[in-house]
Amino acid sequence: MVFYFKSNVVDPPALLYMGRDKHENEDLIKWGFPEDVWFHVHNYSSAHVYLRLEKGQTIDTIPADVITDAVQLVKANSIQGNKLNNIDVVYTMWENLKKTPDMEAGQVAYHNEKAVKMVRVERKRNEIINRLNRTKTEEYPDLRVEREKRDALERQQQKAKAKAQKELEKEMEKKRQEESELRSYTTLLKSENMKTNHDDGNDSDDFW
Repeated sequence: MVFYFKSNVVDPPALLYMGRDKHENEDLIKWGFPEDVWFHVHNYSSAHVYLRLEKGQTIDTIPADVITDAVQLVKANSIQGNKLNNIDVVYTMWENLKKTPDMEAGQVAYHNEKAVKMVRVERKRNEIINRLNRTKTEEYPDLRVEREKRDALERQQQKAKAKAQKELEKEMEKKRQEESELRSYTTLLKSENMKTNHDDGNDSDDFW
């Protein structure tokens, strides 16, 4: 089971989601989307909360209010972290998560520590949790199928983009050739490059 929440502090609302337990977390780690941002309470067990970025958005351009929603949701779903003030929440892109066979379910490391961001959460804010819980839905998605559909769509978009780029380059090359031919024709028509009968040493006006 996966729980979905809508962070409606932005329009359109941002999508936040998390697995029900460590087994769902394993599937999310394995079949997450490259455009997902992963959140977790630092040094304490907690839910793995994901934020689905909008197209063109980056981890550095996430609105502050959306980050606040995500870290509050992580804190509220940490047995220890939920009871503590001034805890830290780490977040990074899904692609930066590193999973090795010797790790326990739900445990992860990072490919690049420098790509991990951290934010301090002073206290639990019930008004935020209550707002998010009002948007909560429970679903049983096939995460592998969703990822495969996402990848197939991206391949289609990349092919279409490459085709459009190729057509553009073809059109630009055609335009360059036409302009080159026009310049050559204009050069031939310049008066200093035009020959007359006089230039050939023939002053006669006769055609025979």
